[in-house]
Amino acid sequence: MEFPSNLRYTSEHEWVRVEDNIVFVGITDFAQSELGELVYVEVETVDETLAKDEIFGTVEAVKTTSDLYMPVSGKIIAFNPKLNEDDGDEPTLINESPYEEGWIIQIELSDPTELEGLMDAAAYQEEIKN
Repeated sequence: MEFPSNLRYTSEHEWVRVEDNIVFVGITDFAQSELGELVYVEVETVDETLAKDEIFGTVEAVKTTSDLYMPVSGKIIAFNPKLNEDDGDEPTLINESPYEEGWIIQIELSDPTELEGLMDAAAYQEEIKN
């Protein structure tokens, strides 16, 4: 199981990668392994500004559906077209490449100080042990 050190993590199992003022968000390798094979990803909040911890979408696996939470506040500017059923419709990219090809959304960050409240890789690994 991977825990890239260049990412930040939430207790809800989302990861964050910051590139300039854009935040890429996905679910962790741990989360995708717990959910199993993903069959659908829904994000209907593109172009909306949401607060930290608000639900921005859902992922559906064969046996369960799980909400996706905003790790930081901001405007959702993109939904990965490879996951969108209207374009690529490849939700299993999250299973195969959770930190690269399987990113879910991009956010235009509202408050950079919120990043400080996220866990580093070591803290996230401790979190999932409990």
